[in-house]
Amino acid sequence: MSNDSMPAKNATANAVGVAADAPPTGEPRSEAAVSPDAALMTVDSERGIGGLARRIVKVQSFQILLVLLAIFVVFSVLAPDTFPTWSNMRLVIQNVSILAVLGIGMTYVIITSGIDLSIGSVLVFSGVIAAKVMQGMGGDGWGTAIAGILVSIVCGVLWGVFNGLLIAKAKVPPLIVTLGTLSGALGLAQVITGGVDIREVPAVLASNIGYGNIPGTTIPTISVISLVLLLIFGVVLHKTKFGLYTYAVGSNEESARRVGVKVDRHLIMIYALSGLMAGMAGILSLAQYSTTAIAGQSTTSLAVIAAVVIGGTSLFGGVGTIFGTIVGLFIPAILQNGFVITGVQPFWQQVAIGAVLIVAVYIDQRRRAAASRATKTGKRSLTHLFRRSA
Repeated sequence: MSNDSMPAKNATANAVGVAADAPPTGEPRSEAAVSPDAALMTVDSERGIGGLARRIVKVQSFQILLVLLAIFVVFSVLAPDTFPTWSNMRLVIQNVSILAVLGIGMTYVIITSGIDLSIGSVLVFSGVIAAKVMQGMGGDGWGTAIAGILVSIVCGVLWGVFNGLLIAKAKVPPLIVTLGTLSGALGLAQVITGGVDIREVPAVLASNIGYGNIPGTTIPTISVISLVLLLIFGVVLHKTKFGLYTYAVGSNEESARRVGVKVDRHLIMIYALSGLMAGMAGILSLAQYSTTAIAGQSTTSLAVIAAVVIGGTSLFGGVGTIFGTIVGLFIPAILQNGFVITGVQPFWQQVAIGAVLIVAVYIDQRRRAAASRATKTGKRSLTHLFRRSA
């Protein structure tokens, strides 16, 4: 499929209220029909290198990338000897690795117009159960570590399926369901441990994954694991039917049902995926910090949601990219790191991150309003054309 054919295909799909086969680029989708004639005129006006450049610049994730680069340049100028060094950037990359894993599941969830507030608590619960299993097995070898990894993943998936069933089958709003499981998962973790962190982690897990590097390099192993997961689920989101259905459900759930998408089953799978990522993050956190850190994940869910939204994923559903989420994760991470290095008081870090989040949501709303106006204009033009033909 050529790039020039993508706008026309998007217009045709939107006319029946379903996401197009072409992967979204971060532009807002409208549920109303779009004139095919208007879409074809858009194709003609955007042919060639100039048109491609204009389309790239319009993509919200690209605009957010420019913001990230600008922030990086500013701190590099303010602290040239400490900020832009590999050792500092390595620290930043390592710090966002676990959030990146959580961001994968959250991106899928928000694209479907959902939300998952429970991921931080599910991370803790999965890590606690994994730690208990490894503690019971004893030993510092890979056998014990692999058992812990599998247990953590299974725990995360089960919580995700539980969320999905309540949302898809019982029709309880995602906000209420995941707010409940946020408290439930964390409460169970505290009951199981008596509120005391478990600090026994197999040595191979901590040294090879937690704070180890890829052999022969200074690249953190945990960051490579996160990158591999981001690439895999980025391809799934943008190149497979599962990803297409995800966008379709978020764009217009009823239209997706009419064309054969099993929406309830898909939503359960989406929340299971979010739980899977929380389970993965649970074992990675256990490896990195060598403790369950029960009280250390209270703001994790909100941090991930903020990063996903900053990266261009719309809270209204139907729009989002894994690339945008990656960029959205690095903006607060770079801000926090840069503020520390330049000696800015800590509370200004939260002010800056909050401001970026508000601006990102405002831009999303403006784009949706512009798309709605363009849709109405296209419909009026098509009506006028039919009247003239008559």
